[in-house]
Amino acid sequence: MASQTLRRLRLLAARAAALPASPHLPFSAPSRAQAHMASSSWAVLGSIPRVAPPADGADVSLALTPPPRVSILTVSPRVFPEPVTPKYFPFVLAADPSGLLLLQATLGRPWTREITDGPHGPGVHWHNSEPRYFVLDANAGSAFRLPEPKPVDIMHQALLGLIASPGGGGHYMVSELRPIMGTDHATLLSFSSEVGKWVEKSVHYPLARRIFAPIGVVSHHGRLWWVDLTWGVITSDPFASDPALRFVPLPPDRVLRSREAWGESDMYRCVGVSAGKLRFVDTYYMGRVIGGTPNISVWTLPGPDSTGWTLEHEASFGEIWADESYKATGLPVEIPTLALIHPENPDVVYFFLEKHMFGVDVRARKVVDCKLYDLVAPPRCAVASRFVRAWRLPQQQSPGMLNWSNDPILTAKDKAPHGSYPLEGLTKQTFIG
Repeated sequence: MASQTLRRLRLLAARAAALPASPHLPFSAPSRAQAHMASSSWAVLGSIPRVAPPADGADVSLALTPPPRVSILTVSPRVFPEPVTPKYFPFVLAADPSGLLLLQATLGRPWTREITDGPHGPGVHWHNSEPRYFVLDANAGSAFRLPEPKPVDIMHQALLGLIASPGGGGHYMVSELRPIMGTDHATLLSFSSEVGKWVEKSVHYPLARRIFAPIGVVSHHGRLWWVDLTWGVITSDPFASDPALRFVPLPPDRVLRSREAWGESDMYRCVGVSAGKLRFVDTYYMGRVIGGTPNISVWTLPGPDSTGWTLEHEASFGEIWADESYKATGLPVEIPTLALIHPENPDVVYFFLEKHMFGVDVRARKVVDCKLYDLVAPPRCAVASRFVRAWRLPQQQSPGMLNWSNDPILTAKDKAPHGSYPLEGLTKQTFIG
């Protein structure tokens, strides 16, 4: 109910301050965006791939299309052998510039009872799914299934991240942060491609008695960054022999109450790497909505060891709507859904609205690109920033695996059933004391 009220307030405030909608005109981007190359150093990758046998027999293939159009990954039925549903579906958790992708491909199963041995004696667990995780090599077209981390299970896929080894050689680390809420203890559960097995490392957990609400993990500056869009980020180097966790809260006036915007924070916020720095984009903040329109703000973490964010630039949606570049798109005067930040130009932020994805130069208050987009899932009414990845492409691409295409069109059979496609997991975070 609270989230529905929030949406109504945002829409009413936006309409009250908006100029009359302009007639539909052909979109003409500013001059610096007119020369759009047939290829790009990055791609907008749809998080949910389609499942189909690739033509060349590989387990993974990708037809790239220049942003802001969405590039769609294809995985073979060997990777996901069952029909896609809104509860069980393949999902790209992380995309590394090395060409590696981390894919969750959990399958549904009938409820089963399992007796396990734990540190406090035997325990009973009920399961209705088969967790499966793959590291995909988009260059080679291969899929490596990670072994199960027995006797434990992955706690939550949004706590699982991928980072390339600083030593190179195609090696990587997949790590999950496993906090025990209410204590100062946590575990880093990591799979190293060099060691070939899962290893647990105990770490000090720096947070108070509040549930960390994960939405995803970003790799940056040789570290993993676990993101809670309502509170802040936790960072650590999983390659360290004695890793330490450090918490960086969001700017004080951007920290939300526990469970505020639960399940929809990534419609209004995102954290990503742009121009070599970690950035936080916020369109949720309500402080200046009354009598005006919501703002787009872009914040920067100046360095990997910084303790606070710097506001880079801010603009209101009203200023964007009033510009001729927005009127030329023919889009309605409505608050869009946040998609991502440009990985090379931190001035540019992308949004979903109706059938389009469009980029806004926040500093200049102008639309710089606008294209139709298509996703396997979810339906357009349920899109959010977690359903696309700004992927910096590997510098050396193997022919046949990452092909540029002018228009990869999804057919009806490529589409997944309608649904919200939420991030789900075992969520074994517990309170002690």
